[in-house]
Amino acid sequence: MNQEIIRDSFTLPGEEGYEKLTLDMAKKWGADVIRDSDGTKLSDEIINSGYGIYSTICLIRSDNQWAKENTDKLQQNFLMSFPVMAEDDSLEIEPLKGYFRDQFRLNKKDDPKEFWQVFDRTSGKEVPKEKWIFNEEKETVFITGITPWHKYTVNFLAVRLWEEISMYNHITNDWGDKERLMAVEPRYPETRVNILKWLENWCLEHESTTVVRFTSMFYNFAWFWGSDAKNRYLFSDWGSYDFTVNPVALREFEKTYGYKMTSEDFVNQGKYNATHNPPSKKYRDWMEFVNSFVIELGKECIDMVHKYGKKAYVFYDDSWIGVEPYGKRFPEFGFDGIIKCVFNGFEARLGGGVQGVDVRELRLHPYLFPTGLTGEPTFAPGGNPTLDASRFWVNVRRALLRVPVDRIGLGGYLHLVEPFPDFCDYIEKISDEFRLLKSFHEGKGPRSMSGKVGILTAWGSLRSWICSGHLHEHPEVDLTNVLEALSGLPFEVEFLSFDDIRENGVPEDIRVIINAGCAESAWNGKDEWKDEKVVEILTKWVAGGNGFIGINEPTAVDHSSQFFQMSHILGVDKDLGNKKCMGRYQFDVEESHFVTEDTPEPQIPACGDIFVLDGNTRVLAAEKGAPTLTSRTFGTGRGVYMSGFRFSIENTRLLTRAICHAGNMEEEMGSVTGDNMYTEVAYYEGKGKVVIINNSGEQQSVNIQMKDGSKLQVHVEPYDIEIKEMQQ
Repeated sequence: MNQEIIRDSFTLPGEEGYEKLTLDMAKKWGADVIRDSDGTKLSDEIINSGYGIYSTICLIRSDNQWAKENTDKLQQNFLMSFPVMAEDDSLEIEPLKGYFRDQFRLNKKDDPKEFWQVFDRTSGKEVPKEKWIFNEEKETVFITGITPWHKYTVNFLAVRLWEEISMYNHITNDWGDKERLMAVEPRYPETRVNILKWLENWCLEHESTTVVRFTSMFYNFAWFWGSDAKNRYLFSDWGSYDFTVNPVALREFEKTYGYKMTSEDFVNQGKYNATHNPPSKKYRDWMEFVNSFVIELGKECIDMVHKYGKKAYVFYDDSWIGVEPYGKRFPEFGFDGIIKCVFNGFEARLGGGVQGVDVRELRLHPYLFPTGLTGEPTFAPGGNPTLDASRFWVNVRRALLRVPVDRIGLGGYLHLVEPFPDFCDYIEKISDEFRLLKSFHEGKGPRSMSGKVGILTAWGSLRSWICSGHLHEHPEVDLTNVLEALSGLPFEVEFLSFDDIRENGVPEDIRVIINAGCAESAWNGKDEWKDEKVVEILTKWVAGGNGFIGINEPTAVDHSSQFFQMSHILGVDKDLGNKKCMGRYQFDVEESHFVTEDTPEPQIPACGDIFVLDGNTRVLAAEKGAPTLTSRTFGTGRGVYMSGFRFSIENTRLLTRAICHAGNMEEEMGSVTGDNMYTEVAYYEGKGKVVIINNSGEQQSVNIQMKDGSKLQVHVEPYDIEIKEMQQ
């Protein structure tokens, strides 16, 4: 790769006490900006060294002294006690039993009868308020007049004593006596005044700061910790609004919307409002309510930053709840840039696709911490940060072929890289690769297939490129794996909701729709498939020459004569145990097919008792007598079914072919891909360049199609990149 590189667009984490290292790495990695991180600060020597300066602030934990003096204004949330079995007609429950007491304490200020609820979870009924009392001294709830051998729980308001990111960093990095930070609730008028006062003083004191990096706004994603170290993370969800609840908000919501949100609307039988669950109308109203508040106060903060001549970027992680970068109102904030931490390709697409900002930046991994997210050594004895960085970069790079990103960077403690010179060399290499890929996006983007791919979920565009956290957190979620595969493929992708389909039909430029998920999930859609109008619209659309791909339990809801409501398109259905007496069509597996041409033995997870409807369904793969991959023609369109999907190089190729087959785009495939699945190709017609990346640890040879229709064989070294002129 002998290309002229402009060295910029890189954000380096600096560190006081390591001035020489900071400036040496800035030069080596081609940085133009130096930033601080949680637990570090920049010295005057670094600040005055001629680089742009990012300063990180988190408004809800910025003034810890004020928080300690106003503990009645800390953030809160609803929790459900662990179920307790009644052995007679009365029961005493300790609501906080099993929760991490360093994180939570009971809200004793507000009347429990206003917000708390007690439930008989065996019958599903609420226990009348007159049958229970709260003992403030003992911190227990005593319930009378109940049914023996039924399970009972208490929904209660908890005050959060330790801001979760501070808590995680503190415990992970053994910060010892370092101050524990608390999160204040900005809905209290006094808190709001203090936040704005603190921010203005901060702007005055940080004259050298060029970019204020908000981390992020006011509410963190939900993260409940338990007292048992063997089950520390009781609940975590990257998109949950469970941490936005407090008495002020609940009362204000009732005034605004005319009805009351209850604790059970949030607790949801102990499932809470995980992003994997289809959102109720009430929950969507609450999200809209929170979003309005975050925009209002957030814009006031951003305007103040602009007043002092600084730019405002937001970190699309941590306390991002209520920000909603894919919401329609996001541009109202007035942010200048957005920063997304990335482990993989779909997160790069997530950050790179945000509209309403001038700058999109990716913070690469590994983070410069001694250990990784799951406690494994990184910059510590036994760690291999270079290997970690290469594993992450190979997947991120795929996405960067498809979406323009303005900047990359790192975060954490820079001094940790000193014992790892190979890591420093590798970051230099990938920073140069990034700048090269960035240059190709100037003007016209890469060539794509003629038809778009639509992703149909209960969330639609609001949850574009995300399910519920990072890929390593929920590796079994089929749609997460599909998005990772799609992130580097030559398809334009659009995220659709069922309301979109009902109100506007399928957009004209979409050729294939994917519905992937288990039956109860937001990704499948659950009860949305009971709507006959949705089924009618999609059936007619497929019959007209388009494609529908279903994965795992697509379109599934126990509603009619079939479990898969689009089984007539997919050619398969699933037995829930109530069709054991029904006959099954005896199928043969086709030995060759366009979809399996590169992967004759596809590795697809099984999905229970799937059966073929009739002889019009072509079975392309099976396991233990059950179809795992099928194709079916319907009208002039096609349906494809996969019983599961896990991201891999081989399955990414399988998905590419499945999409092309479903959308009748087989003839186009050779003009946008190479013939070797371990490589990926991007044609930048505006630049006259073809970029070929090798995603494997071995040298690969690939034939690519040139402008005149001829083939050119290209050899690419392991994990490397090659650039060719389109017209040889």
